[in-house]
Amino acid sequence: MQAGAVAVPVVAGAACAPGAAPASQLHVVLLGDSIFDNARYVAGRPCVHEQLVEDLGPRGAATLLAVDGSVTRDVQGQIAQVPPGATHLVISSGGNDALGHRSLLDRDVSGSAAVFADLARIQLAFRDAYRRMLEVAVATGRPVVVCTVYDSNFEEPEKRLADVALTSWNDTIVRCAGEAGVPVIDLRRVFTAREDYANPIEPSEIGGAKMVKVIRRVVEHHDFGRRATAIYA
Repeated sequence: MQAGAVAVPVVAGAACAPGAAPASQLHVVLLGDSIFDNARYVAGRPCVHEQLVEDLGPRGAATLLAVDGSVTRDVQGQIAQVPPGATHLVISSGGNDALGHRSLLDRDVSGSAAVFADLARIQLAFRDAYRRMLEVAVATGRPVVVCTVYDSNFEEPEKRLADVALTSWNDTIVRCAGEAGVPVIDLRRVFTAREDYANPIEPSEIGGAKMVKVIRRVVEHHDFGRRATAIYA
């Protein structure tokens, strides 16, 4: 498959594909926002980083560089801190970019065209920021994995409106991943129950455990040498 092509999904437990890193050599770096840096939201229970360290066990290591509250433009600074021994970069970014425009849901307008015009402008700015960030990540020469933004855990009707709006950000993430030829973890298909969330927008211990299993599956089994985009869940 050529770079930019999409294959869905890859089966859990598949044999290690050619070009995939041997598990014993794994050193996964988590970049982005509170989707990974969620310790303050799980009340003393294992955070995502701790869960990944435990899940990898003797097969590898994990480093947390993600910072709660970060937006996409902040991730470039995190990439600059990636340790020399890192083998894979996993990025979850975009949710805070979207939250910065939450007022769009409550805006009074005279016609729908005004909303779509604002959304198009916001999406263009996000696309430019995400594409630049992803270029910097790929330029490190390490395999890169990106995540979509999962659906919100707001109460209705805000949840329905927020999830529809988030499709614009997720479309951008998937398109940029396709351009770069990197795999995507679709968190919308990982976080599927209320118990997966610690609050309206942060992962719980349960959701974190589900996400960690997909991360490990991707870094162990995806063939990064082909520069093909596949969607995992």
